[in-house]
Amino acid sequence: QVQLVESGGGLVQAGGSLRLSCAASALAFSWYKMGWFREAPGKEREFVAAISRSGGTTPYAVSVKGRFTISRDNAKNTVYLQMNSLKPEDTAVYFCGADSSGGPEVVRLTVEWYNVWGQGTQVTVSS
Repeated sequence: QVQLVESGGGLVQAGGSLRLSCAASALAFSWYKMGWFREAPGKEREFVAAISRSGGTTPYAVSVKGRFTISRDNAKNTVYLQMNSLKPEDTAVYFCGADSSGGPEVVRLTVEWYNVWGQGTQVTVSS
C-alpha cells in the first residue's frame, strides 16, 4: 500500500506563495487518484483539490480556484499543490490522500473515498 509524506508547509504573509509536495512510497503511485484536503482548528477536514491518474481532471474547491494548482509527476511519485495569493483563511494543516477506487478519471471530493493519508503539513498565513 502506498505511504504518503507531505512537505513544504510554513509561515507566509498574506499574498505570498507556497508549494506543497506529497511524496508516495510505492511503485503503484500512478494508479492512484490524489487529493489535497485541509483541516483548520475546530473544523472538519475539507476538500481543496484533486487530480486524476492522468492529470487531466483537476477539480478545485470554490475557495481556492484560480489561486491553487494541483499537479503530479508520476515519474517522481509526487503530487504538488502550488498555492498563490494566500489568505489568512487558508491557514490549516494540509493533508494529501490517495484514492484507489473507481475509474482513472473519476475524482472524489470527499474524505471517505481516500484510503491512504499522509501526516499533514502546517500552513500558516499571517495578515
